[in-house]
Amino acid sequence: MKKLVLAAAFSAAASTGFAGNLEEPVVEAPVIVEETNASSSAAAVWVPLLLLAVVAAVVVAD
Repeated sequence: MKKLVLAAAFSAAASTGFAGNLEEPVVEAPVIVEETNASSSAAAVWVPLLLLAVVAAVVVAD
């Protein structure tokens, strides 16, 4: 019975002895999401317009 109480006391002391440490916790930097400009979508309009102008020029030339 004495060994059982001693073993329980040692296991309780061992489990609480490693509850934490003295090192600072590692904190990750927050993720910053930037929105794109509206001008980038406006630039995408020029490509189809230019293609349409080329097709129209080819049709008129024939």
